Amino acid sequence: MKLLFDLFPVILFFASFKYAGAHPEAAAGWVASLLGGAAVNPAQAPILLATIVVIVATAAQIAWVHFRHGKVDKMLWISLGLVVVFGGMTLAFQNEAFIMWKPTLLYWAFAGSMLIAAWFMKKNAIKAMLGEQMKLPDAVWERLNLAWIGFFLVMGVLNLVVAFNFSTDTWVNFKLFGGMGLMFAFVLAQGAMLSKYMEEEK
Repeated sequence: MKLLFDLFPVILFFASFKYAGAHPEAAAGWVASLLGGAAVNPAQAPILLATIVVIVATAAQIAWVHFRHGKVDKMLWISLGLVVVFGGMTLAFQNEAFIMWKPTLLYWAFAGSMLIAAWFMKKNAIKAMLGEQMKLPDAVWERLNLAWIGFFLVMGVLNLVVAFNFSTDTWVNFKLFGGMGLMFAFVLAQGAMLSKYMEEEK
């Protein structure tokens, strides 16, 4: 359930893009009304409507987290800031290039925060999250941390490759299925690597 909640804005982005792609004229009318009557090219309507939806969905997600837990993770605030700024620019200029940069900047923000924590604060982000669930040698925690930093850096690059070398439709598919699939494969690979340490502990 938490995974679905975390993916809530992305799923709505995907669904609204696909729906608007099947009804571009209607979507252009909705976007125009939401933007105060500005003329909207039906070809741009799907990504513009999806951008509006993802901004609202991300804000709603943070509001719900704050209501339920009273505290919102910093990365959720960063995600909201990025989607509002780059989504707003996408809507203002009717150019999807801005919203396409958002996932890359978020991935690199994850990687950057983990690097800063490791280098300057001597803190291992992965150990902080998982240290209570498993006991591992410090060298393994360091490798895990570096692996996740590398993964986020590579994902940021992959997003740009797909965004600016393939169609918008392909990028939207990659944003949901490609990102989720690669994350799942990476987690499985990490699990396989850690299994021997968990067996030794038992």
